[in-house]
Amino acid sequence: MIELTDSHAHLDDRRFAQDREAVIERAAQAGVTTIITIGFDLTTSRTAVELAHGYPGVYATVGIHPHEAKTVDQTVLAQLRTLGRQQPGVVAVGEIGLDFYRDLSPRHMQRQAFRQQLDLADELGLPVVIHDRDSRGEVLNILAGWVRGRKSDRPPGVIHCFSGDAAQARRAVGLGFYIGIDGPVTYPNARKLVEVVRTVPLDRLLIETDAPYLTPEPHRGRRNEPAYVRLVAERIAELHGLPLAEVARITTANARRLFGLPG
Repeated sequence: MIELTDSHAHLDDRRFAQDREAVIERAAQAGVTTIITIGFDLTTSRTAVELAHGYPGVYATVGIHPHEAKTVDQTVLAQLRTLGRQQPGVVAVGEIGLDFYRDLSPRHMQRQAFRQQLDLADELGLPVVIHDRDSRGEVLNILAGWVRGRKSDRPPGVIHCFSGDAAQARRAVGLGFYIGIDGPVTYPNARKLVEVVRTVPLDRLLIETDAPYLTPEPHRGRRNEPAYVRLVAERIAELHGLPLAEVARITTANARRLFGLPG
């Protein structure tokens, strides 16, 4: 039996409000046994925890996205700390990082919130889920300093929806990070991402949907959902010349190792 893990989805999104249970059931039918639903702000972090407690095979992360960095203060961090201690349902801090593409929060606030949440993750002994857009050099520099000083000996985290080049992927892997691969790997113009997938060892890759976003071919243009992570795995299998079952086995083992999931 093929077991797949969608290591990054947003099950709380309003686009799942009418059929969330059916979405989770379709995922199971496609072989997706584990879904990690991601916190974006305090509200979605709380909802992620509720979903993790409500559905077998669903786990949560808690964190403040760089778009919302301007909301981060000591009260918010204290609430994240409380949520992060609701183990075993919470498996990471994220998604956190920098986004200099949209700049919805001032950059100095993004940097501060990023560093504060990295420290919180180390305090809680949890890995991190990293969002990085148009800021890769700075994100990796911050992560390099954090990795050197962190107390935990667990893998540090994953660069979600990786959009850099092969050299940047190698640097992230050298820091101990996993590389998250999403629907764009199935797009005809995904040459840079294809090179990343061929370069990074399979034991450092995670598969993701970012559902309801980034829908893979042939469903592009419609709502994404966790069942479609199988299409990401199929493309990776094609690029590595391996059976789907082998890619499923390896990427699921990677997710279990990073997030401390049962297996």
